[in-house]
Amino acid sequence: MNSRPMTSGPDSAIRKVWRLPIADAVRGRRALWWSVGPDGELAVLLVHRRHLNPRRHVKGWPGWGVDVPFTGELVVIRGREEQRTPVEDIRYRPRHLALLPDSRFLLVSGRTFRTAEGGAWDPNAVIYSASGTPESEFCIGDDIPALVTDREGGIWTAYGDEGIYGGHPESGGGLAGWTAQGRAMWLPQGRLPDAPLEGLTAATEGERVWLAWYSGSSRGGTFLSRITPSNGEVTSYRSPVRQPDGFAARDGRAVFTVRDHNRRSTELIRARLDGEAWTVTDRRRLRVPGRVVMHCGQGRDGSLWLRAADTWLRIQA
Repeated sequence: MNSRPMTSGPDSAIRKVWRLPIADAVRGRRALWWSVGPDGELAVLLVHRRHLNPRRHVKGWPGWGVDVPFTGELVVIRGREEQRTPVEDIRYRPRHLALLPDSRFLLVSGRTFRTAEGGAWDPNAVIYSASGTPESEFCIGDDIPALVTDREGGIWTAYGDEGIYGGHPESGGGLAGWTAQGRAMWLPQGRLPDAPLEGLTAATEGERVWLAWYSGSSRGGTFLSRITPSNGEVTSYRSPVRQPDGFAARDGRAVFTVRDHNRRSTELIRARLDGEAWTVTDRRRLRVPGRVVMHCGQGRDGSLWLRAADTWLRIQA
């Protein structure tokens, strides 16, 4: 499906990219985890309803629980083309899907536990080949609400409070970077403006990575940390938006979304970086084609990808 503008005028930078085909929905396939790759390719993992069971108190697609092991189908959309790959015998309950170089991909469970008191942490990340075959598994920390991969295959994570205070060594820093072999390659090491309490969303901008999080100190606040993987440098800014669902940045411009949970709308905020501070330049309510729930946004190189039910939109910063 070609992306096409939803509107003209100020919001002409908003485009509808893909919608779950009716044929898939009729056959009982549900669109669950999703991600965007470094080249702007959208990836969605479909799972048949026979593997799923609804959780009563969680709205939308995150409310589907999955019985393991299960089989899925990875759909990767590049412009007009769709590539579909069966993925069999998935033994984790994923929270994240991410794309890696050479058409590989990653499934990550949000939680991990020790195998025994003082022992190793259970694997919660699996790398798959382009054909959908598992290649390796490892642990990348506990309680992961936000995750993104960079162009070189690095994995970047922001943790929640249960991970930060749960005893896992890398999760305790609030943010971390990992190699595709599961080795921690970057930690904050006291360079953040406050102590993280919860990760919110993630984005990339060229070779750099952004992680959005909020703190648990008495000062409080939401922060945007920009990391350069090649040298480990990190710069953090106060976010002009409290607890955004999605964020994207390019050349000192940014776009944020804050959902009206389980409604067909979201708040769309634009901002500009003036020296060392982000300043809001525009704020409006955006009607979208479906209900917006948790895990609805990811930023890639100045484009914020927003999921509204089973429709994906792309919003330019």
